[in-house]
Amino acid sequence: MKNKFLDLLAQRYESEEKVVTEIINLEAILDLPKGTEHFVSDLHGEYQAFQHVLRNGSGKVKEKIRDRFSNELSEEEITEFATLVYYPEEKLQLIKSHFANKKEINGWYIKKIEHLIQLVSYASSKYTRSKLRKALPKQFVYIIEELLYKTDDYTNKKPYYKKIVEQVISLDQADELIIGLAYTTQRLVVDHLHVVGDIYDRGPEPDKIMDTLINYHSVDVQWGNHDVLWLGAFAGSKVCLANIIRICARYDNLDIIEDVYGINLRPLLNLAEKYYEDNPAFRPKRHSNKKISEQEQSQITKIHQAIAMIQFKLESPIIKRRPNFNMEKRLVLEKVNYEKNEITLRGETYPLDNTCFATVNPEEPDQLLEEEQQVIDKLLFSVRHSEKLGRHMRFLMKKGSLYLKYNGNLLIHGCIPIDEQGNMEEMKIENKSYAGRELLDIFEHYLRYSFAHPEETDDLATDMVWYLWTGEHSSLFGKREMTTFERYFITDKKTHKEVKNPYYYMRENEEICHKILKEFELDPMHGHIINGHTPVKEIEGENPIKANGKIVVIDGGFSKAYQPTTGIAGYTLLYNSYGMQLVAHKHFNSKQEVLHNGNDVLSVKRLVDKELKRKKVRETNVGESLLQEISMLKGLLKYRYMK
Repeated sequence: MKNKFLDLLAQRYESEEKVVTEIINLEAILDLPKGTEHFVSDLHGEYQAFQHVLRNGSGKVKEKIRDRFSNELSEEEITEFATLVYYPEEKLQLIKSHFANKKEINGWYIKKIEHLIQLVSYASSKYTRSKLRKALPKQFVYIIEELLYKTDDYTNKKPYYKKIVEQVISLDQADELIIGLAYTTQRLVVDHLHVVGDIYDRGPEPDKIMDTLINYHSVDVQWGNHDVLWLGAFAGSKVCLANIIRICARYDNLDIIEDVYGINLRPLLNLAEKYYEDNPAFRPKRHSNKKISEQEQSQITKIHQAIAMIQFKLESPIIKRRPNFNMEKRLVLEKVNYEKNEITLRGETYPLDNTCFATVNPEEPDQLLEEEQQVIDKLLFSVRHSEKLGRHMRFLMKKGSLYLKYNGNLLIHGCIPIDEQGNMEEMKIENKSYAGRELLDIFEHYLRYSFAHPEETDDLATDMVWYLWTGEHSSLFGKREMTTFERYFITDKKTHKEVKNPYYYMRENEEICHKILKEFELDPMHGHIINGHTPVKEIEGENPIKANGKIVVIDGGFSKAYQPTTGIAGYTLLYNSYGMQLVAHKHFNSKQEVLHNGNDVLSVKRLVDKELKRKKVRETNVGESLLQEISMLKGLLKYRYMK
């Protein structure tokens, strides 16, 4: 088998010289500085804010410009240059509109192309020429390489370089070249992107975030609880599907379901208008920049009630057939006294307000009406046949995982379930107990199985996907129970409380973080845990850097719904060869504000950890792969050419 593999490898490297050249190349790459990793989390559909953070590299683009041009450009010119790199198409039009004639524009072109060439050269200084070439716009590779590697030692080629730029301008290609160089800079500044969960729900444009990620040069995703809901719905879970429609109705984002993904909501609306009226508890949350008519609000309110009741009914059979989920207390429809309109929970009785039980049979409260069954079946059929949703979900599965060990760090959206003593919590699944890393591995196994077998809708794997959304031992949920029913119908807020897993206060303890890192076979002295999921309340003085720097929580409120609570608009994390840096962001208003005012929405940068010596590619996941490749090539050299 080994010899057959080497024979296949030999087809790629058909001569000894090519093998030797590649070994030399890869060995040299190992001693380059590691590339910059960019961490984002809890994007929740906020595409515009995400786009800006991606384009400015959480401040790295402007930092590169300032480092290279601080002696040549004023701060105002640096800001304008940075904005050109972020939004080249729009900024070009604004800048050109201020020139009086073509001569002035051409003079600006010459200067700015030179600046961009210098910036690309500076930003690519730790990459090979081969890697840089892949980042360049294809139509200008030859031109840019000539300008990047020009030599004026003997002035022989000065007219040559000047003529290249003049011809680009005269052939009306200057705008395209500038745009290409700007995007090349963005790509060079960030080598790899980590999305630590929750692309979906709350915000209006998760689909555009997904399209961006699909086309991004290097990315991975750690699934969040909201992402798993969408994966579960596409995998055939009706209760996951009901949840995503309910959340979209709650945040007035049903456009995503119907207009973006082409899922027909008319049958659900017909059902909703037949059985439900206006209900203040189910009116959609208003967007500050979006107005809806009274009729639209009424329709959304009715849809919200209809799908919520379908959801509560769909939960009951899963809870009953999976006693190991330990969720009997969530059989809420069975705990309601429908004559008195009250419910008994944990020994206390509460009156119910704003109820919508028109489709509930008190004798069999979890029984779907035939109409409800038809509606959810039609919705699931539409979901399964949405080409765009399928493309997005398959990408999430391909690039995603529940956790990731990357360059010595543990990336996880939610938590590692632990008890009050700091021990890994156990969950019994099919007569076997799982805890810690094994528990997360079995969760991921079931999710992948469910996604691969959408025809099996009532199996353990599909039920387990829903458990990841709401179960007490779920690493994504991280709470003892989800009190959705109570929040809708009970005024007493003590019933709304969702008790968090001890992880969320014990992660302040450095020893606990060390224990978790060891569980995942990571070095506790040098590794970090990168978390999302729980918004950091900076406005109340909460510190996102915890346990003496061992854990960094980067959910600071990309979602506008959280920003009044957090006081900021999200955290991002940068990790380059020199160390880690946390960036806090101000509220992002609009692209226009950036274009006209140069507002980067960056707040403060905080050092998380500084490398004692500059980290090289050799010490990274990429380096590990390269070392394996070198070993195979040396094996090929010995097997094929040195007999």
